Amino acid sequence: MPSPVDIGAGLRATGTTDPASVAALVAAAVEELGATDIVVYVVDVEQVQLVPLPDELTHVEVPEPQGVATTVAGRAFTTQSPVTVDRAEGVRVWVPVVAGSTPTGVLAVTVPHGDARSVLACEELGLFAGVLMAAQNRTTDAFRLHQQRKPMSLAASMQWELLPPLVLGLPDVSVAGMLEPAYDVGGDAFDYAVNGPALDVAIFDAMGHGVRSAMVAALTVGTYRHDRREGSTLGHMHASLEATLDARFGGEAFATGQLARLERQSGTLTWVNAGHPLPMLIRDNRVIGELHCPPTVPWGLGAGEPDMATETLEPGDGVLFYTDGVVDARAPGGDEFGAERLADLTGQVISQGLSAGDAVRRVVRAVLDHNITELRDDASMVLVRWEGRAPER
Repeated sequence: MPSPVDIGAGLRATGTTDPASVAALVAAAVEELGATDIVVYVVDVEQVQLVPLPDELTHVEVPEPQGVATTVAGRAFTTQSPVTVDRAEGVRVWVPVVAGSTPTGVLAVTVPHGDARSVLACEELGLFAGVLMAAQNRTTDAFRLHQQRKPMSLAASMQWELLPPLVLGLPDVSVAGMLEPAYDVGGDAFDYAVNGPALDVAIFDAMGHGVRSAMVAALTVGTYRHDRREGSTLGHMHASLEATLDARFGGEAFATGQLARLERQSGTLTWVNAGHPLPMLIRDNRVIGELHCPPTVPWGLGAGEPDMATETLEPGDGVLFYTDGVVDARAPGGDEFGAERLADLTGQVISQGLSAGDAVRRVVRAVLDHNITELRDDASMVLVRWEGRAPER
């Protein structure tokens, strides 16, 4: 494979803001493997299709998108493991493309032999493609445009820009979130950050729909991030959210939500609740109940000092945070999805041993399948899974 100097020269030669350069540089990197038919796919915003990037430099015909739930490419994406299929011209290999710790898509190549060395080289190229995409993503809209399969509302576009990566995977803790309806979400948002020994996570549901709701959500997320980065306690962040929304909207707008902090060494979860549905505790592959915390009223409506709830998680435990649009979803006949159905479905999905990202994806799709007309409200989820003590630093 090319040296870092060769790769650096390639980046400078092709530019770092052209998605075609990703496919071209990967093609150059696999030349010595005798690889052909190289395609880089990115997952769409709904996490249901893998969309091929163009390779305008080599003029290879772009294939059709691949379903996440129904194809070999999708299996490589959901399992985050290589998948190989023997073909007449060689072995087709699909490997994950990961930007940092975030599953971003898959790389497909055909190699003469599917031996362990070739597959490992393909895996490394998937990581290489992820690094290229992460480097380019802040200076181009090209990848986002390929991830959007239809027009997105202004409010939804604002909301997606607020989000951290949808998936974080570390040895001791993982986080995965989804927003729906992906192309028209208005007020839901979530955020998280790993800072040394703690994972901070929050979920928000701003009142209303459309751009005004997105503006409330943006102020809410911005306030939370500012205070979190200042090292504030959960209680201080809660009070700051109340003060900020009240000062800006004077009681005419509000947001519900939860702020949580997980100590990575001990598994101790501490959290506060501002008028939001109670999260669910997952243990031994099933939902064993809700995590209780007396709520304040929503932020912006006079939320007072919060009660601080604490739960000691066991290794392998998960906590599912969600907005009320999930349980309020109704089918055309009026059948409400409900918290009990959500708990049962979550248990069924978790019992399959899926990653956090794949589990959330499947639960959200089940909610949408149940509610085959339009959602009455945004429906969002965040799953936090604690695997055990964090590695010693």
